[in-house]
Amino acid sequence: MDEPNMSQSTRFGAARVIANHKSKLAACAAILAVLGAGTGFAAEMQSTKSLMTPVADLSGPATSAPQGVPSFADLVERVKPAVVSVFVKAEQVAEVADSDGQGENPLQGSPFQFGPQSRDQNGQQKPHLMQAQGSGFFISGDGYLITNNHVVDHAKSVEIMMSDGKRYKAKVAGTDPKTDLALLKVEGSSDFPYVRFAPKSPRIGDWVVAMGNPFGLGGTVTAGIVSANGRDIGSGPYDDFIQIDAPINKGNSGGPTFNQNGEVVGVNTAIFSPSGGSVGIAFDIPAETAKFVSEQLRSSGEVTRGWIGVSIQPVTADIADSLGLKEAKGALVDEPQDAGPAAQAGLKSQDVIIAVNDHEIKDGRDLARTIAAVSPGEKIRISYIRNGETRSLDLNVARYPDGKSAENKETPDSDFKLGMTLAPADQVEGAGPNGAVVMNVDPNGTAAEKGIQQGDVILSVGGKPVSGPADVKKALREAKKDSKRAVLMQLKTAQGDRFVAVPTRQG
Repeated sequence: MDEPNMSQSTRFGAARVIANHKSKLAACAAILAVLGAGTGFAAEMQSTKSLMTPVADLSGPATSAPQGVPSFADLVERVKPAVVSVFVKAEQVAEVADSDGQGENPLQGSPFQFGPQSRDQNGQQKPHLMQAQGSGFFISGDGYLITNNHVVDHAKSVEIMMSDGKRYKAKVAGTDPKTDLALLKVEGSSDFPYVRFAPKSPRIGDWVVAMGNPFGLGGTVTAGIVSANGRDIGSGPYDDFIQIDAPINKGNSGGPTFNQNGEVVGVNTAIFSPSGGSVGIAFDIPAETAKFVSEQLRSSGEVTRGWIGVSIQPVTADIADSLGLKEAKGALVDEPQDAGPAAQAGLKSQDVIIAVNDHEIKDGRDLARTIAAVSPGEKIRISYIRNGETRSLDLNVARYPDGKSAENKETPDSDFKLGMTLAPADQVEGAGPNGAVVMNVDPNGTAAEKGIQQGDVILSVGGKPVSGPADVKKALREAKKDSKRAVLMQLKTAQGDRFVAVPTRQG
């Protein structure tokens, strides 16, 4: 963070103590800042069985109950050995200024800041090896630990440092960008100290303790309370963050937040900040999400989610009135995808989904999280309202078409210029035989700015039909080569076909 009369270094492996802090924090527009390095975050739900039989379980009630002003000393002393600093070497090609000076260094001022980049004989930028740091915590005695996906994204090597200074090499066992979680595996011992996940969510107002490695200082402890639950910060379809006011900063990414029993209630992931430093608003991935994701990553190396093939929108008060609903709740079906599970079962546009099995659906985000937690192939009962009448139907949940399913032979491609992930339409159920399906959209990217949404199908770029991600990228490259600053993209959306002009270059 940049403040008057403050001196500090965020270079990894070194930091100076903040001194002579005399100025007040200047007012400016708030932005969401991801802690540590990289991007992405999101959330999931489902309680599952514990990861393994306890070996060196550090959780449990404090030795002395806090009275009056609480002391967390006993708690910290007990759980601190399970919290580690994570150091990453990652290879990344930096985007630097174009010859016309219109480019922008997207990492300027961050721990990934870089200088001028060298280029090869073809003029292409050479990969740049960078160092990043974050936090993590052991969840089993045999060396499995959790951190954030954005901490280890594109990692070439990972090393962790224990609270006693011992260092170990680690490997990435699996990642889940949709929830910004990663599972690491450390070899070298079978009795690493570890902690447990809390069996239930914390209440608003509960005391919590956050631990991690802010600014490379290592072993830092802060305390606060739970400020809110169920926060949606626009990071992904499964947002369900716990908001805390315990101060956390860059480098705390992936570190745990504990309740007073020494159980993990959340994983530190993001801050809300106008300066890049803590202003007392931080967001944690809930323990139930971290537990669900880590167990899937441990068992198969990936996370499998359910999918029913509907695009949805929230039920506003106006929509509720127009549909004759008593309350503005549930998820309005915008359009079921052709040949998807929902369409095959009989769901139609303007149906309002109000429950899945016995779980009442509050809104579209709640529906997305609920379906995602269902195992593919499992039958569910959906309750919905059509023309003022409550109905129900059964359907078999399919696997979320993320490009990793067995029938898919091509992984979705990511267009870093536009900030969206694509997959061939003929490999995504219900998308049709032609085009490239938008699987994910970066909320801060150009695609989102142009109104492109998840589920849209790109039919043509620059008047040329496309059959997959490779054709889209080729068309964009050709347009840029022809000195075109923008190109027309034809989209098939839930509302019908439309055209969008997208830039061929940044700046």
